[in-house]
Amino acid sequence: MHRIACCFIWLSVLIPSAAAQTPVPHYFPDRFDWQRRTPQQARLDAAALDEAIRFAVANENPAPKDQALAQTKSFGEEPFSSLIGPTKVRAALNGLIIHRGYVVAEWGDTRSVDMTHSVTKTFLSTVVGLAWQKGLIRDVGDKVRDYMPPDVTLFDAPHNQPITWDHLLRQTSDWQGTLWGKPDWADRPEGKPGEWANRKLSEPGTRYKYNDVRVNVLALAALHVIRRPLPDVLREEVMEPIGASSTWRWHGYENSWIELDGRKVQSVTGGGHWGGGLFINAWDMARFGYLFLRNGRWNDRQVISEKWIAMARTPGVNPQYGYANWYPNTGRKALPAAPESSVTFNGAGRNVVYVDWQNDLVVVVRWINGGPALSEFIAKVLAAIGPSGSVASK
Repeated sequence: MHRIACCFIWLSVLIPSAAAQTPVPHYFPDRFDWQRRTPQQARLDAAALDEAIRFAVANENPAPKDQALAQTKSFGEEPFSSLIGPTKVRAALNGLIIHRGYVVAEWGDTRSVDMTHSVTKTFLSTVVGLAWQKGLIRDVGDKVRDYMPPDVTLFDAPHNQPITWDHLLRQTSDWQGTLWGKPDWADRPEGKPGEWANRKLSEPGTRYKYNDVRVNVLALAALHVIRRPLPDVLREEVMEPIGASSTWRWHGYENSWIELDGRKVQSVTGGGHWGGGLFINAWDMARFGYLFLRNGRWNDRQVISEKWIAMARTPGVNPQYGYANWYPNTGRKALPAAPESSVTFNGAGRNVVYVDWQNDLVVVVRWINGGPALSEFIAKVLAAIGPSGSVASK
């Protein structure tokens, strides 16, 4: 009996119990309740965390809070710069820090529903990803022209015919034309004014150029494929499953209405360059970021394909850009203190969702100043986590 008992003990050491083998399930917040932990409970450096927040608040974007005025100051010298979509007066700098699924810091008016500018592009590329998941788009390498009905001429010009979904997602399409009264060349024009309208064209897929007109082309093309308003798709298939609020809205332009299957539908925008885009609060942005931190899964539902996320994170012609508006930290160039595997969703203003799988971290910061302020802020947040809080250290 003694020998049998010894063998049992020896085997129990070598073979972990079923309970030990089962990973601890991730916490997912309910719709109206996101649980909090104090820095002490989360094993964070409270003083360093406070310093990070103070730094962010001290580095608020000094541009006008009235986004109509801010747009005029930033894009006002461009041709065709008039606003054709709604804008809003924004709140002061605010943000959230989510560590291991729990809220460890909140500051400012995080409930304010404000323009998120080009973070809208990340929501747009996610909706395109849903179309891909459903098989409505067979392959992102397919030509977009082959998916358009006969009366849609977006890709009929010889230069535009080779453009693929991947080109539009990565901002390498060099699509040429005018959409909603805005010529492609008028968005962040390059060269001398006399050359703007007759610019040299690049073969689709060979050159990265950030351009809101072409992103709006992606939105309109996706609308024709999905054949439902994109905000409805986003709400039903992403925002409802992750427990987002009912306060966000996705706007188009006053002239971006089309007739689709006998009804009027607005084609939404991929940003707020001429107004419009996604108006959303920091909490809903955090839920969106947390969905990707959990690799597209929310509770027992795979909302976004892991394969799509891997594709979106992969750099393209621009090593700092994946799908719209995914910014991988390639070479740790943008955020030297952050892991190379981290990504940000960036919008003007500056609106940022930072997703860090290595440190099990999501950070939302809204209206922080441009330049090095974001990099330094993220470095301070990571310093507050320290070795004891880093997943990589375990």
